[in-house]
Amino acid sequence: MKPSMPDFGALLRSADRSACHLEMRDSYMDDPVFADWRAGLPVDRPEAYDLPEEYTTWAALVRETVGRGVVMRRARIVSEPVTAYIRWEHAITERHNVALGEQVRWLPRSKASDLALPGNDLWLVDERLVLFHWFTGDGEWAGHEVTEDPAVVKMVNGAFEAVWERAVPHARYTV
Repeated sequence: MKPSMPDFGALLRSADRSACHLEMRDSYMDDPVFADWRAGLPVDRPEAYDLPEEYTTWAALVRETVGRGVVMRRARIVSEPVTAYIRWEHAITERHNVALGEQVRWLPRSKASDLALPGNDLWLVDERLVLFHWFTGDGEWAGHEVTEDPAVVKMVNGAFEAVWERAVPHARYTV
């Protein structure tokens, strides 16, 4: 039995000031939109493609969160040359993240060697709570852990800010 996904709606609705997402994998589980993109469908144009419900639900949640004044930042650490999955993420980031109000930056993995980083992808909410994501080697969802341990939150906040400082804003990063 697969572990349940945490309730992102509740997580983001609990944010008062900030929600930061750190992504460090070069690929994740198969996504039907990724498969369509690889097949050449124009998934980056709203008028040309109907997105699955989870994308529209996510978009509404991001708009709601940003609309309350919460700053949403997403940092992606990526290997170069990038994988097809990262090329796809980059191609849809303007529409699926930036246009909704997220700030997104990209950090080449080679520029992160001297940074102390957590071992897993995560969300950091208001510098008070961390949600770690666990994935299998194939990028399938494997579970999560939530912590409010002050030492862990402090470490994660420092790591995220170090990545953010070094990373390239989406508009300037090319794949």
